[in-house]
Order: sequence, then structure tokens, then C-alpha cells
Amino acid sequence: MKDDSVKERTYRKEEMFLSPYACHSQNTRGRQRPEEACKMRTDFQRDRDRIIYSKAFLRLKNKTQVFFSPEGDHFRTRMTHTIDVSQIARSIARSLALNEDLAEAIALGHDLGHTPFGHAGERVLASLSPTGFAHNLQSLRVVDVLEKEGRGLNLTYEVRDGIVNHKKSGNPITLEGKAVSLADRIAYVNHDIEDAIRAGLLREEELPKSDIKILGNTSRDRINRMITSIYEYSAGKNEVKMGEKEAAALEHLRSFMFDKVYITPLSMKEEERAKRMLSGIYEYFYNNKEKLPPFYLMLSKTYPLEQVLCDYLSSMTDKFAIAVFNNIFVPRSWALTEQDIEEI
Repeated sequence: MKDDSVKERTYRKEEMFLSPYACHSQNTRGRQRPEEACKMRTDFQRDRDRIIYSKAFLRLKNKTQVFFSPEGDHFRTRMTHTIDVSQIARSIARSLALNEDLAEAIALGHDLGHTPFGHAGERVLASLSPTGFAHNLQSLRVVDVLEKEGRGLNLTYEVRDGIVNHKKSGNPITLEGKAVSLADRIAYVNHDIEDAIRAGLLREEELPKSDIKILGNTSRDRINRMITSIYEYSAGKNEVKMGEKEAAALEHLRSFMFDKVYITPLSMKEEERAKRMLSGIYEYFYNNKEKLPPFYLMLSKTYPLEQVLCDYLSSMTDKFAIAVFNNIFVPRSWALTEQDIEEI
């Protein structure tokens, strides 16, 4: 069997089984820079693998989803959220006969540019930088510029488009990108509810009864209902949408979470601490550019310093940001001598 027959077989399967509205792997618009094709994998499969083995992807395991540096082992991180989105997006793609490889690659890459301390960190960087900051734009910058020591991952057009347009306000060019956008909202609303209940910030009986009646009592039931609704509404059509009733219930649950969990006196108190920390780090390196790590110092010769500072700060995990802040601003303790101990 020839090596290239594996990829060709994938192409034939897509021709046979995918929807006419799906994005077929062999029809990709290609990469930013030409490169030799893989004999075994399609371009979308290669993109998925490149994202999984990127440094930015590995850092997601230590970045906040909702709760800052949670002590429990079962709270979501940005990594587990990304896996959740990937699984839901693949389920949607499979039900609608779309390209699962493309949906998976977009989902795995959609939050690569997220800041430490979740959306609180994103709001802080947006307020600090005169050029603004948005995690979807930063995710694209990660795969285009920052990975591989400035060479980027050289992903396909379709994956890059899905990453930058995954927010609700975006408009992906592929149905697979639209599936990821919906999967993102389905995942974070339902799983943030679970985490909030686990943290004692929310009780199940507080959830809006009208929405629970439509979607279900448990996270599993709600996710299944929403995926089923997308299938029922979108099968055989050139669109990926949820039924109006389910979509309205999801949006109402999302608003409920903003009121009860995301934007509360407790969460804003934690956000103020994150703001002081990130603002201090930003200001320090703005005034001491030469103290930046070599890679970011090199970037500052090509890009505005404000952009490079956002690159550096958004790349940090929660723990690393705290460590950098402590290293800059917290006085270091000296070991006690025997005489000190005696005097105590």
C-alpha cells in the first residue's frame, strides 16, 4: 500500500459521506506560506496536530476558566474547557455530516490567546493597551506569529478563520466554524454552572425554571438537548443554528450567569486584584523594556511595545503571572541566622 493512499482514502470518504455544505479537506484555500504536503494526513489533520503540540496549548492547563487558581481538582481550566468545546463541536459536525477534523482543529485553537485570570485578564489588557485586546484576535496572532519562535504554525485559512471568528459576534466562513462558535457557548455556560455550584456560589434550585424546563435539569441533558436542536434545525441546510426556543433559553442562562457568577461583588473583588497585578507587570516592562525575555525583546524591534507586552502577559499562566509579579515587586526574604533565632 502506498503512503499517499491513506490521505486519498480520506478524501474519498469525505466525498462519499460529508454534506455538500461541508468543507472538504482537499478544497482548503491553503496556508499563508507554501510547504510540502503530508502524505498521510490532510491539511486539517496536520493543523490539529500542530495546535496540540504547541506551547500555547500546553499552557492552557494552568489558565483560569472562571475561578482564579481554584484549589479543587475538578474545576475547569482553559484546557478542559477547550477539550469540552472540541467534543461538542465534533458531535455537532458528526450529526450534520460536516468535517470533524476541521471542527476539531478550530476548537482546539480557539482560546490559545487567552489571558491569565480568564476574561478578567482580558478586560485588564484591553484597558491597558492603546491598541486594545481581544482573545480571539490574540489567538490568531499566536498561531500566525508567536509560536515556533516567531515563525507561527502556518495553519490553513479555514482554521485561522474559525479561530478568529469563534465569538458570538463573529461570522465564520465554514459551517464547521459556526459549529465551534455554538459549541463554545454551550460548553462554557453549562460547565460554568457546574463549577459555580461546586464552589457554593450557586444552588441548582436557583437556575431559571423556564430555561431548565426547555433544556433539562442536568448539564448532560442540557448539552444533549441543544445538540439535538441544532441537528433538527440544521440537517440538510447550509447553516448551523439552534432552534429558537433552545437558543433563547441558552442566551437567558448566559445572562443569568453574568448576573449571579461572572459579574458579582465577589468576582469583581478578585478582578481588581488581577488588575493591580497585571497593570503593575505591564507598567514595569513598559518602563524597563530591556528586562523583557529575549524573544519578546526581539519582537519589540518589529511590533509596537504595547502589542509585545500584550503578547507576553497574555501568554502567562495564572501561576507564572503571580511569580513574575512577586519577583518584581515583593521583597525577598533572607534566611534567618542562628543569632536571629535566639533573639526571637
